[in-house]
Amino acid sequence: MTIGVGGVSPQQALAKLCKMTDGVAAISEDEFHQRIQRAQQLMAQHGLDAIYVNAGTNLYYFTGTRWYSSERMVGAIIPAVGAMQYIAPAFELDTLQGYMAIQGQVNTWHEDQSPYQLFANVLDNMGLTQGQIGMDESTPFFISNGIAQAAPQHCFTSATTVTAGCRMIKSSAEIALMQRAKDMTLEVHKAAASILREGITTAEVEDFIDQAHYAVGAPNGSYFCIVLFGEDTAYPHGVKSPKSLAINDTVLIDTGCQLHGYNSDITRTYVFGEPSERQRQLWQLEQNAQLAAFAAAQIGTPCCEVDVAARKVLQDAGFGPGYKVPGLPHRTGHGIGLDIHEWPYLVGNDLTLLASGMCFSNEPMLCVPGEFGIRHEDHFYMTPQGPKWFTPPAKSIDDPFYLG
Repeated sequence: MTIGVGGVSPQQALAKLCKMTDGVAAISEDEFHQRIQRAQQLMAQHGLDAIYVNAGTNLYYFTGTRWYSSERMVGAIIPAVGAMQYIAPAFELDTLQGYMAIQGQVNTWHEDQSPYQLFANVLDNMGLTQGQIGMDESTPFFISNGIAQAAPQHCFTSATTVTAGCRMIKSSAEIALMQRAKDMTLEVHKAAASILREGITTAEVEDFIDQAHYAVGAPNGSYFCIVLFGEDTAYPHGVKSPKSLAINDTVLIDTGCQLHGYNSDITRTYVFGEPSERQRQLWQLEQNAQLAAFAAAQIGTPCCEVDVAARKVLQDAGFGPGYKVPGLPHRTGHGIGLDIHEWPYLVGNDLTLLASGMCFSNEPMLCVPGEFGIRHEDHFYMTPQGPKWFTPPAKSIDDPFYLG
């Protein structure tokens, strides 16, 4: 098929989309309790007396409480033994309680009081007069520094062994949410390809993709969107002044949405018009690298070896070496869940062993500045038998969506 020939209007394409979120279940209260129990097990293993989780995805992951990080300290202390407690501004108490999935005592501070001293007092009240406290790795410095000064009797360290230790292994409920989100985004990709026309701008395509995500049921439309044409596709995250679409341009679209907080993130690359032999060769080379990474992703294999497998395909074809361009300038993939980029990573220095429940992007992009770039991005999750695709890789440069 030739992308763009016989294209439809954005209105027609949107009319063909339907809501895809029926039957989707949010994370249950029982699962939040299980996460706290698992965190406490890991604290015992790593010698931590408690961890602090700050407002953001870690707070939501463990407590089901949605709250955005700001200059006002909001978070929770999860002790290795005993009940979790919250810390929040006094004037936010009623609002915070309305967002809680897991109930707990809320310790409040007024605007003229120190939340850091309150943190120290809460530890004392928990019976933790001194100990090893893990700090959420995403906690802003001003909060972690304030806490350290208010509670010098404690030893503070990163809580990543607990936060990442829990979050990198996804439950069946989490995988189901990501599966549906990715299914939704793949339909949006198909619709976006159908509206392309000569002269269309990247902004017009991005606006359509946002509307299309709403149409398939994403509550906030697109979580992000990158649309690039022609030579601009050689730059992984775009350029300052993107060009409009011309005949035979390479097209790269990278987009995703969120469903109950869980992310999709899919990239498709194809040609608007008739691909040249060079475009065909590099498109296939990039897919060979993606498939090599997938084949290397086996239980017990270090994450770094997946990156090595993809990079070898490109280097054997004369690209690179390493992170040099023309070639693959970034890691092969990233973990995904509540954060679009999270642990672990398919990169040369990550020695984490692959385990069942881990979820990754697979996107060993081939960048050729001055010509174009090719990125195939699909995601997979680890099962006891090995990797399983969330979405199937593109079929071919002529039919990236299995439409022909």
